[in-house]
Amino acid sequence: MEVITVENVRKRFGALEVLKDISFSVHKGEVLGIIGPSGSGKSTLLRCITQLEQVSGGTIRVCGDLMVDNNADTGLPQYSDRDTLRRIGLKVGLVFQNFNLFPHFSVLRNITEAQTRVLKRSSSEARKTAAVLLEKMGLADKASSYPWQLSGGQQQRVSIARALALDPEVLFFDEPTSALDPELTGEILKVIRSLAEEKMTMVVVTHEMAFARDLADHIIFMDQGVIVESGRAEELINNPRNERTKAFLSRFAAE
Repeated sequence: MEVITVENVRKRFGALEVLKDISFSVHKGEVLGIIGPSGSGKSTLLRCITQLEQVSGGTIRVCGDLMVDNNADTGLPQYSDRDTLRRIGLKVGLVFQNFNLFPHFSVLRNITEAQTRVLKRSSSEARKTAAVLLEKMGLADKASSYPWQLSGGQQQRVSIARALALDPEVLFFDEPTSALDPELTGEILKVIRSLAEEKMTMVVVTHEMAFARDLADHIIFMDQGVIVESGRAEELINNPRNERTKAFLSRFAAE
């Protein structure tokens, strides 16, 4: 079953076209890795799928629901109705590279707030879900702490718990380790790997090539707004066919 379907997606910021005819799909239980140099459009692509940006053209389907398609008469992108978009929004979770936690909320409230407001769960049910997730993240003793009292790795684990608390069907990661030093990076990679073992459907934008090779089922290599090459993870990382991909990966050959 295709959980994410992207067809011929384009995105412009004024005269600058940052996504050019992007097409791919992600099946249930798969992990898709997206790699490429800075400015290649990776993060913009995630923001379009998670409705933080609107596309300039193309089609996106999430869990069978049509999010946006080109209008047959005008050729311009036409988004689905508000109820459909809200339903789609509840099926996806996004973990940002800079955590995006509420600094004035405790760890517990950071995880329970959206549950009570968006999913309309009771406070006790939301707290119970948060407790289970904090235990899973190795942060059971940090429920009453505030983000500023945590390390970067701990903050990112809280942000992952917050995303999981809404029961998404697919989880997006936008370079989840880029704001962390190497020692803390391992904490987050371990969590993501455990989610993959549980068959969580994920799309991971990352600059950790060895991690992408070992974790992902498929990998997309993007450059200058286009998909230059895609394929099975180990094959693409170890034996890229495109010269641009080879040049990019040559820096990571030691891995």
